[in-house]
Amino acid sequence: MVKRIKKKKLSRRGSRRGGPPLLSPGEADAMRAAGRLAGEILDGVEERIAPGVTSAEVDRWVDELTRARGAVSAPFGYKGHGAPPFPGHCCTSINDVVCHGIPDDDRVLRDGDIVNVDVTPILDGFHGDSSRTFCIGDGVTPKAQRLVADTRRALWLGIRAVKPGGTTGDIGHAIQSFAEAQGYGVVRDFTGHGVGRVFHTAPTIFHYGKPNSGDRILPGMTFTVEPMINLGHWRTEILADGWTAVTSDGSLSAQWEHTLLITEDGAEVLTLGKDETPPVS
Repeated sequence: MVKRIKKKKLSRRGSRRGGPPLLSPGEADAMRAAGRLAGEILDGVEERIAPGVTSAEVDRWVDELTRARGAVSAPFGYKGHGAPPFPGHCCTSINDVVCHGIPDDDRVLRDGDIVNVDVTPILDGFHGDSSRTFCIGDGVTPKAQRLVADTRRALWLGIRAVKPGGTTGDIGHAIQSFAEAQGYGVVRDFTGHGVGRVFHTAPTIFHYGKPNSGDRILPGMTFTVEPMINLGHWRTEILADGWTAVTSDGSLSAQWEHTLLITEDGAEVLTLGKDETPPVS
């Protein structure tokens, strides 16, 4: 689940108050376990998701897979920004929904849809946060397939920009430079975030920005990179439910997310899928 930033507070310096938490070796191991579980849950969703299932069925799968490992789902009952408690165990964001889509028994996934499933299990007190955008059936248009693939590529370009001693602005710059060169809009109103014992904490990870700006990246940090890329403009709107964010122009949106642990040598991706291979470039 992404962190929402109020427009009047947007800043490339992020929302840091004090320093971000730095994990001990034992805490890092606990985050690795939570991250692995997030990847396994999405692997389980990927095996079953298909035309004809409802987004509420996906939510029930996530709940079952989470509880089977002795974990609970952080999104369920989550409160934020004056909205009512979130009613799902995951977010299911379909087509023009940018993020925080609410699972619904009446929303049947159709051939040609794209849907982002965002999961955050809490395992032994630590949060593993990850999402993937799935293409449903054989009817997804080439333009939509390219959006999904390019958003995943943008994620990995952002991950590859992470290094100890670098800055969070380096991540946003790598994502924005690629995505805008393809003609996409990079969402500004939602960000990546620090994560660990707390669901959303410092640092704030904007998916746009300038090199050598923002917070300094330090070993022991854990945070998400989770770009939301729109086929049209970057602007978003929040629906009356207080959660569902949609593109202002009705264009498609895709998102991919991983949780990273910063080490002395670079970034360790904690939420990889079983057979996941990063894109070549």
